[in-house]
Amino acid sequence: MKVYTKRGDDGSTGLLYGGRVEKDDLRTTAYGTVDETVSALGIARAELEGDLHDLVLEIQRELFVLGAQLATKAGDWERLEVGVSRVDDAMVDALDGRIDASVARHPLPTTFVVPGGSRAAAALDLARTICRRAERHVVAMHRAELLPHDAPLRYLNRCSDYLYVLAREAEGTHLPSREA
Repeated sequence: MKVYTKRGDDGSTGLLYGGRVEKDDLRTTAYGTVDETVSALGIARAELEGDLHDLVLEIQRELFVLGAQLATKAGDWERLEVGVSRVDDAMVDALDGRIDASVARHPLPTTFVVPGGSRAAAALDLARTICRRAERHVVAMHRAELLPHDAPLRYLNRCSDYLYVLAREAEGTHLPSREA
């Protein structure tokens, strides 16, 4: 099997369940930025072991689910399977629980944190900022009425918060620091 198809040489790309859009379409921009988040998380995961490694892998897998949903025209969303190619309210609620659990394990600092306390935390902070950019692109999709349900938007909003708390957990920051 060849990796290249040449179908995108005209500046378009295929969507799940059919159809083509320009490579700079709101959808492709959104799911491409989600893919960037997944890759940045891969850098973080490569630096982690144990529970944090597994938590990051879980988020990477969920972001693939979100990416699949964003790569599907709204009219085909009913064909998507929750947890496989579609984010639902339960996945958003689960992130709330994971955020709370992380903060319970590792209370948050009370001051601003400059990223870079560790390689893993820096990669998590990078992923968080990319996730926020993906969220902004999904907001644009929502405004353009390309988002029939707001679960993807809410998921990204929670995900960036989760990545923040995981970064703090990865670097061990829990006491007020002198960092600005």
